[in-house]
Amino acid sequence: MRLTKFTDLALRAVMRLAVVDEGMSVTSREVAEAMDVPYSHMTKAISRLQHLGVVEARRGRSGGLVLTPLGRRASVGWLVRELEGDTEVVACEGDPPCPLRAACRLRGALREAQEAFFAALDPLVIADLVAPPTGPVLVGLAVRRPE
Repeated sequence: MRLTKFTDLALRAVMRLAVVDEGMSVTSREVAEAMDVPYSHMTKAISRLQHLGVVEARRGRSGGLVLTPLGRRASVGWLVRELEGDTEVVACEGDPPCPLRAACRLRGALREAQEAFFAALDPLVIADLVAPPTGPVLVGLAVRRPE
């Protein structure tokens, strides 16, 4: 199973936000710079995370992005399922459709493997992903604001 770049960016954004000190926030631009990815790509991922209720964007002088309580307690498996969507591993109904689709056992086996992949992520929450040694590295990637 291979995750899309979009899901990878969204997971990195959530991980970065998970190590922000309480009462602080960061901007989408700061997250993109810390992760060394294009700002436009990161904003699309963050927008989806907002839609899912995982990230909150606050406006104003002290505004920025914060991880919501849902974002802190949600299963990584749930988040990946939501970001990836309910797509099949193989496109049996493509153009042209696969001639084996009516009697194929591969499709079911691949779907079962995909569910096993997600199930392995279900017990994890974002806090698990940012435990040492990852968390300190994420903090070190932070873009420092001028004082």
